[in-house]
Amino acid sequence: MSGIYIHIPFCKQACHYCDFHFSTSLKKKDEMVLAIANELKLRKREMEHETVETIYFGGGTPSILQISDFLLLIDTVYNNYLVTENPEITIEANPDDLTEERIIELSKTKINRLSIGIQSFFEADLKLMNRAHNSEEAKKCLAIATQYFDNISLDLIYGIPGMSNEIWIQNINKALSYGISHISSYALTVEPKTALHALIQKGKIAKPNDDVAQEHFSILVELLEANNFIHYELSNFGKENYFSKNNSAYWLGKKYIGIGPSAHSFNGFSRSWNVSNNSLYIDALSKNQLPNETEILTITDRYNEYIMTGLRTIWGVSIDKIKQDFGNIYADYLLKQVQKYLNDDLVFIENNLLRPTKKGKFLTDGIASDLFYLNLV
Repeated sequence: MSGIYIHIPFCKQACHYCDFHFSTSLKKKDEMVLAIANELKLRKREMEHETVETIYFGGGTPSILQISDFLLLIDTVYNNYLVTENPEITIEANPDDLTEERIIELSKTKINRLSIGIQSFFEADLKLMNRAHNSEEAKKCLAIATQYFDNISLDLIYGIPGMSNEIWIQNINKALSYGISHISSYALTVEPKTALHALIQKGKIAKPNDDVAQEHFSILVELLEANNFIHYELSNFGKENYFSKNNSAYWLGKKYIGIGPSAHSFNGFSRSWNVSNNSLYIDALSKNQLPNETEILTITDRYNEYIMTGLRTIWGVSIDKIKQDFGNIYADYLLKQVQKYLNDDLVFIENNLLRPTKKGKFLTDGIASDLFYLNLV
């Protein structure tokens, strides 16, 4: 099984924390949709022996597209790829785009999963992040969307400057009140060259506090697990049968192709990525050219990636898989390097699977980077 990710590089306005590729000008939207459709056609041979299990519209803000745009792109996938009988088809959406009319229209298409960027139910947080929607729009869209879609995920951000534990708990409880079956939640991070970084440098916004973020994370895990959510990946929580198939495939190392400007693809042995420029992307596809670069992954690259993704999930890192796919030298290195984290009760090994303890979950990325093998080629 494999997946198709489609990057829609447009947004109404720029969130202060975002460093993804997008444009706030929609002038080339129609040209972009046609270019994306053409890339799908040109790359079908890469997947001719694969069955597509997931189609994911990310961005950017895919929900700014018209229904006709989604129909064109989904039909292009079905006409050029072998698609499983009941694929997971997700669109990322902002609350301000999800009017009742739009939700009903989406529910009549093959789209069967919404990933809604709520981020916070509080006006002050939304203004600090420069979100396009307000709190009332967030609540209204969820009240309507849950009537038409069974499979809904929402995003929440914690560690926002000024966010108290009580406000964070209210955010989580408000999300739970809608009967949502999947929540993705991330600490507010400060990426270089973002508006948030500039505002912090100028002293207009306080820098996020790591201790506060860790406390918020602990609250999140406790509350969601008490409400029958499974913490299946560092930032993702789902009820049984509601894990994101698209994201799970990525963490489990399955093949996927990324369509659209800046999108990445992976086939197990190489990674490619498209140019992060809308005009250059459209121009290349108008000439039936693929505007991408490819990197062949070394065995060390693949080992390091497996460590990074595996340690973040409930499936963990398999010591047996390390030996089988990468050799004893990597397995021996891993077991030696991880010993200090075992001693500090940050990770544990059970049935030859390495996984983080509850205490170590928030520190997973740092632990993983320390387990990377840097000296082999």
